[in-house]
Amino acid sequence: MKRSLALVMLLASSFAPAARAANEADYKVAYAAAEAASKEAAGMRNQWTTTLSTLAAAKKAGDGGDFDRAVTAAKEAEALAKGSIVQATSEKNAWKAMEIR
Repeated sequence: MKRSLALVMLLASSFAPAARAANEADYKVAYAAAEAASKEAAGMRNQWTTTLSTLAAAKKAGDGGDFDRAVTAAKEAEALAKGSIVQATSEKNAWKAMEIR
């Protein structure tokens, strides 16, 4: 049993992508996606303030050449923006269930 578990773990780790450092192109792609999602959320009038500060942190890290940190922050900002979009969309009609009887 232990031997097969070790074999499975070894095989799983061999298929995992190798970690590599992010470069400027990775940063630009991640930042553009985060910025687009942020603009969409702003258009829905439901942009979370944490999105803007995380996007600013990504820009600062990217300008400083720390692309690993910049990509991480940009992806976090994109997730926050998408979360605010989901919230705005779900709340758009959810109030009817509570108010209209």
